[in-house]
Amino acid sequence: MNKYLNTYQLKFKTYSQLIRINILLACLVFCVGVKVQAIENHPIGARSLGLSDASVSFSDVWGTFHNQAGIAGLDGFSAGFFYESRFGVDLLSLSAGSIVLPVGEGAFGLSFFQFGSGLFKENKYALAYARQLSEKWSAGIQLDYLTQTFPENARAKGFATVEGGVLFQPSEKLHLGAHVFNPLKGGIESPAGKVEMPVVFRGGGHYRFSEMVLVAFEAEKDNQNPALLKTGIEFLPMENLALRFGVSGKPFKYTAGVGYKTGNLSADLGFSYYGNLGITPSVSIQIYL
Repeated sequence: MNKYLNTYQLKFKTYSQLIRINILLACLVFCVGVKVQAIENHPIGARSLGLSDASVSFSDVWGTFHNQAGIAGLDGFSAGFFYESRFGVDLLSLSAGSIVLPVGEGAFGLSFFQFGSGLFKENKYALAYARQLSEKWSAGIQLDYLTQTFPENARAKGFATVEGGVLFQPSEKLHLGAHVFNPLKGGIESPAGKVEMPVVFRGGGHYRFSEMVLVAFEAEKDNQNPALLKTGIEFLPMENLALRFGVSGKPFKYTAGVGYKTGNLSADLGFSYYGNLGITPSVSIQIYL
Protein backbone atom coordinates (compact mmCIF):
# COMPACT_ATOMS: atom_id res chain seq x y z
CA MET A 1 0.00 0.00 0.00
CA ASN A 2 2.80 2.45 0.91
CA LYS A 3 4.54 1.65 -2.38
CA TYR A 4 1.48 2.65 -4.42
CA LEU A 5 0.94 5.73 -2.27
CA ASN A 6 4.52 6.90 -2.77
CA THR A 7 4.23 6.35 -6.52
CA TYR A 8 1.03 8.38 -6.63
CA GLN A 9 2.60 11.23 -4.62
CA LEU A 10 5.62 11.31 -6.95
CA LYS A 11 3.42 11.48 -10.03
CA PHE A 12 1.29 14.22 -8.47
CA LYS A 13 4.40 16.25 -7.64
CA THR A 14 5.70 15.80 -11.18
CA TYR A 15 2.44 16.94 -12.77
CA SER A 16 2.27 19.91 -10.39
CA GLN A 17 5.74 21.05 -11.44
CA LEU A 18 4.82 20.74 -15.12
CA ILE A 19 1.62 22.73 -14.62
CA ARG A 20 3.55 25.55 -12.89
CA ILE A 21 6.12 25.68 -15.69
CA ASN A 22 3.44 25.69 -18.39
CA ILE A 23 1.51 28.48 -16.68
CA LEU A 24 4.60 30.66 -16.49
CA LEU A 25 5.57 29.96 -20.10
CA ALA A 26 2.05 30.90 -21.15
CA CYS A 27 2.39 34.18 -19.26
CA LEU A 28 5.69 34.87 -20.98
CA VAL A 29 4.16 34.34 -24.40
CA PHE A 30 0.82 36.10 -24.01
CA CYS A 31 1.54 38.75 -21.37
CA VAL A 32 5.07 39.83 -22.23
CA GLY A 33 5.11 38.99 -25.91
CA VAL A 34 8.33 36.96 -25.70
CA LYS A 35 8.67 34.17 -28.23
CA VAL A 36 9.75 30.95 -26.51
CA GLN A 37 12.80 29.47 -28.21
CA ALA A 38 14.24 25.98 -28.16
CA ILE A 39 16.76 27.23 -25.62
CA GLU A 40 17.83 30.70 -24.53
CA ASN A 41 21.30 32.20 -24.24
CA HIS A 42 20.63 33.85 -20.89
CA PRO A 43 22.32 37.15 -19.95
CA ILE A 44 24.51 36.74 -16.85
CA GLY A 45 25.80 39.09 -14.14
CA ALA A 46 23.93 41.28 -11.67
CA ARG A 47 25.75 44.42 -12.85
CA SER A 48 24.60 43.70 -16.38
CA LEU A 49 21.04 43.04 -15.20
CA GLY A 50 20.94 46.37 -13.33
CA LEU A 51 21.86 48.14 -16.58
CA SER A 52 19.15 46.32 -18.61
CA ASP A 53 21.86 43.96 -19.95
CA ALA A 54 23.44 46.73 -22.04
CA SER A 55 26.86 45.15 -21.47
CA VAL A 56 28.28 44.16 -24.86
CA SER A 57 31.16 46.65 -24.45
CA PHE A 58 32.27 45.74 -20.90
CA SER A 59 35.60 44.14 -19.97
CA ASP A 60 35.00 41.86 -16.99
CA VAL A 61 34.75 38.21 -15.97
CA TRP A 62 31.23 37.97 -17.45
CA GLY A 63 32.59 38.65 -20.93
CA THR A 64 32.29 34.88 -21.45
CA PHE A 65 28.54 35.50 -21.76
CA HIS A 66 28.28 38.99 -23.27
CA ASN A 67 31.34 39.54 -25.48
CA GLN A 68 34.35 37.26 -25.33
CA ALA A 69 36.65 40.10 -26.44
CA GLY A 70 36.04 41.63 -23.00
CA ILE A 71 38.10 39.01 -21.16
CA ALA A 72 41.25 40.06 -23.06
CA GLY A 73 41.44 43.21 -20.92
CA LEU A 74 41.75 41.32 -17.62
CA ASP A 75 45.24 41.37 -16.11
CA GLY A 76 45.00 38.40 -13.73
CA PHE A 77 42.97 35.37 -12.71
CA SER A 78 39.28 36.22 -12.34
CA ALA A 79 36.24 34.25 -11.24
CA GLY A 80 32.54 34.96 -10.74
CA PHE A 81 29.37 33.27 -9.52
CA PHE A 82 25.82 34.38 -10.37
CA TYR A 83 22.35 33.40 -9.16
CA GLU A 84 18.94 34.61 -10.33
CA SER A 85 15.42 33.70 -9.26
CA ARG A 86 13.30 34.35 -12.36
CA PHE A 87 10.09 36.05 -11.19
CA GLY A 88 10.70 34.49 -7.76
CA VAL A 89 9.91 30.96 -9.05
CA ASP A 90 12.36 28.31 -7.81
CA LEU A 91 11.71 26.09 -10.83
CA LEU A 92 13.05 28.89 -13.05
CA SER A 93 16.20 29.68 -11.08
CA LEU A 94 19.41 30.42 -12.97
CA SER A 95 22.94 29.79 -11.69
CA ALA A 96 26.17 30.48 -13.57
CA GLY A 97 29.91 30.68 -13.15
CA SER A 98 32.86 32.06 -15.09
CA ILE A 99 36.64 31.71 -14.78
CA VAL A 100 39.20 33.72 -16.78
CA LEU A 101 42.92 32.94 -16.94
CA PRO A 102 45.29 35.25 -18.88
CA VAL A 103 47.97 33.33 -20.80
CA GLY A 104 50.64 35.22 -22.72
CA GLU A 105 49.06 37.88 -24.91
CA GLY A 106 45.60 36.35 -24.61
CA ALA A 107 43.15 34.90 -22.10
CA PHE A 108 41.13 31.70 -21.76
CA GLY A 109 37.66 31.59 -20.25
CA LEU A 110 35.55 28.73 -18.91
CA SER A 111 31.86 29.23 -18.14
CA PHE A 112 28.59 27.44 -17.49
CA PHE A 113 24.98 28.11 -16.64
CA GLN A 114 21.99 26.05 -15.57
CA PHE A 115 18.46 27.37 -15.98
CA GLY A 116 15.59 25.52 -14.33
CA SER A 117 15.46 22.78 -11.75
CA GLY A 118 13.74 19.47 -11.25
CA LEU A 119 12.43 17.94 -14.48
CA PHE A 120 13.21 20.90 -16.75
CA LYS A 121 16.77 22.18 -17.28
CA GLU A 122 18.81 24.14 -19.76
CA ASN A 123 22.60 24.02 -19.55
CA LYS A 124 25.46 25.74 -21.32
CA TYR A 125 29.17 24.85 -21.15
CA ALA A 126 31.70 27.02 -22.94
CA LEU A 127 35.40 27.55 -23.65
CA ALA A 128 36.58 30.97 -24.84
CA TYR A 129 39.79 32.55 -26.08
CA ALA A 130 40.44 36.27 -26.54
CA ARG A 131 43.40 38.50 -27.17
CA GLN A 132 44.36 42.13 -27.53
CA LEU A 133 44.94 42.87 -31.22
CA SER A 134 46.21 46.41 -30.78
CA GLU A 135 45.99 49.28 -28.35
CA LYS A 136 42.37 49.91 -29.35
CA TRP A 137 41.11 46.57 -30.66
CA SER A 138 40.48 43.17 -29.03
CA ALA A 139 38.63 40.07 -30.25
CA GLY A 140 37.40 36.79 -28.83
CA ILE A 141 35.69 33.56 -29.86
CA GLN A 142 33.91 30.85 -27.88
CA LEU A 143 32.79 27.26 -28.41
CA ASP A 144 29.46 26.43 -26.73
CA TYR A 145 27.65 23.23 -25.93
CA LEU A 146 24.00 23.65 -24.89
CA THR A 147 21.63 21.00 -23.60
CA GLN A 148 17.96 20.85 -22.71
CA THR A 149 16.13 18.31 -20.56
CA PHE A 150 12.36 17.75 -20.44
CA PRO A 151 10.44 15.06 -18.52
CA GLU A 152 9.70 13.17 -21.72
CA ASN A 153 13.40 13.08 -22.68
CA ALA A 154 15.26 9.87 -21.84
CA ARG A 155 18.42 11.95 -21.72
CA ALA A 156 19.47 15.56 -22.28
CA LYS A 157 19.53 16.67 -25.92
CA GLY A 158 22.25 19.07 -26.95
CA PHE A 159 24.07 20.84 -29.75
CA ALA A 160 27.30 22.76 -30.29
CA THR A 161 27.64 26.28 -31.65
CA VAL A 162 29.99 29.26 -31.57
CA GLU A 163 29.90 32.92 -30.64
CA GLY A 164 32.37 35.79 -30.67
CA GLY A 165 32.87 39.51 -30.67
CA VAL A 166 35.14 42.52 -30.91
CA LEU A 167 35.81 45.58 -28.74
CA PHE A 168 36.98 48.96 -29.98
CA GLN A 169 38.09 51.86 -27.80
CA PRO A 170 38.26 55.00 -29.95
CA SER A 171 38.92 57.22 -26.93
CA GLU A 172 39.64 56.95 -23.24
CA LYS A 173 35.98 57.50 -22.32
CA LEU A 174 34.18 55.66 -25.15
CA HIS A 175 34.08 51.86 -25.55
CA LEU A 176 32.23 50.09 -28.38
CA GLY A 177 31.43 46.41 -28.81
CA ALA A 178 29.81 44.01 -31.26
CA HIS A 179 28.90 40.35 -30.75
CA VAL A 180 27.23 37.50 -32.64
CA PHE A 181 25.79 34.33 -31.12
CA ASN A 182 25.00 31.10 -32.99
CA PRO A 183 25.91 32.12 -36.57
CA LEU A 184 25.82 28.38 -37.40
CA LYS A 185 22.06 28.32 -36.68
CA GLY A 186 22.34 25.38 -34.32
CA GLY A 187 19.35 23.97 -32.51
CA ILE A 188 17.81 21.12 -30.55
CA GLU A 189 16.74 17.91 -32.32
CA SER A 190 13.20 17.04 -31.19
CA PRO A 191 10.72 14.30 -32.22
CA ALA A 192 9.03 16.92 -34.42
CA GLY A 193 12.34 17.87 -36.07
CA LYS A 194 15.08 20.42 -35.47
CA VAL A 195 14.08 23.49 -33.46
CA GLU A 196 16.56 26.20 -34.40
CA MET A 197 18.02 28.58 -31.87
CA PRO A 198 18.06 32.17 -33.15
CA VAL A 199 21.11 33.97 -34.49
CA VAL A 200 21.61 36.99 -32.21
CA PHE A 201 23.52 40.18 -33.04
CA ARG A 202 24.40 42.75 -30.39
CA GLY A 203 26.05 46.11 -30.81
CA GLY A 204 26.54 49.05 -28.47
CA GLY A 205 28.88 50.79 -26.11
CA HIS A 206 29.35 52.78 -22.95
CA TYR A 207 30.58 56.30 -22.29
CA ARG A 208 32.11 57.47 -19.04
CA PHE A 209 31.20 61.12 -18.56
CA SER A 210 33.24 61.30 -15.36
CA GLU A 211 34.54 59.09 -12.56
CA MET A 212 31.00 59.13 -11.16
CA VAL A 213 28.75 58.62 -14.22
CA LEU A 214 28.68 55.91 -16.91
CA VAL A 215 25.99 55.49 -19.59
CA ALA A 216 25.54 52.20 -21.46
CA PHE A 217 23.54 51.62 -24.64
CA GLU A 218 22.92 48.60 -26.83
CA ALA A 219 20.75 47.21 -29.62
CA GLU A 220 20.00 43.50 -29.92
CA LYS A 221 18.51 41.81 -32.99
CA ASP A 222 17.87 38.18 -33.79
CA ASN A 223 16.55 36.57 -36.96
CA GLN A 224 13.14 35.86 -35.42
CA ASN A 225 12.14 38.98 -33.43
CA PRO A 226 12.17 42.79 -33.70
CA ALA A 227 15.19 44.77 -32.48
CA LEU A 228 15.49 45.31 -28.73
CA LEU A 229 16.94 48.60 -27.43
CA LYS A 230 18.63 48.66 -24.01
CA THR A 231 19.99 51.57 -21.97
CA GLY A 232 21.46 51.92 -18.49
CA ILE A 233 23.18 54.44 -16.25
CA GLU A 234 25.63 53.82 -13.42
CA PHE A 235 26.36 56.31 -10.62
CA LEU A 236 29.29 56.10 -8.21
CA PRO A 237 28.37 58.35 -5.25
CA MET A 238 31.29 56.80 -3.35
CA GLU A 239 34.53 55.24 -4.57
CA ASN A 240 33.44 51.65 -3.89
CA LEU A 241 29.65 52.00 -4.26
CA ALA A 242 27.67 51.90 -7.52
CA LEU A 243 23.97 52.56 -8.17
CA ARG A 244 22.44 51.38 -11.44
CA PHE A 245 19.23 51.93 -13.38
CA GLY A 246 18.10 50.75 -16.79
CA VAL A 247 15.21 50.33 -19.20
CA SER A 248 14.76 48.21 -22.31
CA GLY A 249 11.93 47.40 -24.65
CA LYS A 250 9.68 46.62 -26.29
CA PRO A 251 8.32 44.73 -24.27
CA PHE A 252 9.41 47.18 -21.58
CA LYS A 253 11.57 46.00 -18.72
CA TYR A 254 12.82 48.23 -15.90
CA THR A 255 15.97 47.40 -13.97
CA ALA A 256 17.96 48.61 -10.99
CA GLY A 257 20.95 47.45 -9.01
CA VAL A 258 23.69 48.20 -6.55
CA GLY A 259 27.33 47.14 -6.40
CA TYR A 260 30.10 47.29 -3.83
CA LYS A 261 33.83 46.64 -4.21
CA THR A 262 36.45 46.05 -1.55
CA GLY A 263 39.97 45.04 -2.45
CA ASN A 264 39.92 42.21 -5.02
CA LEU A 265 36.31 41.29 -4.26
CA SER A 266 33.12 42.82 -5.63
CA ALA A 267 29.45 41.99 -5.14
CA ASP A 268 26.39 43.12 -7.07
CA LEU A 269 22.62 42.95 -6.68
CA GLY A 270 20.31 43.40 -9.65
CA PHE A 271 16.54 43.59 -10.09
CA SER A 272 14.35 43.60 -13.19
CA TYR A 273 10.62 44.26 -13.38
CA TYR A 274 8.05 43.14 -15.95
CA GLY A 275 4.65 44.73 -15.47
CA ASN A 276 2.76 41.44 -15.84
CA LEU A 277 5.15 39.00 -14.16
CA GLY A 278 6.82 40.90 -11.33
CA ILE A 279 10.38 41.20 -10.05
CA THR A 280 13.43 39.06 -10.83
CA PRO A 281 16.22 39.44 -8.24
CA SER A 282 19.83 38.40 -8.88
CA VAL A 283 23.20 38.42 -7.13
CA SER A 284 26.75 37.97 -8.38
CA ILE A 285 30.16 37.85 -6.70
CA GLN A 286 33.43 38.47 -8.52
CA ILE A 287 37.07 38.12 -7.54
CA TYR A 288 39.97 39.67 -9.47
CA LEU A 289 43.52 38.65 -8.55
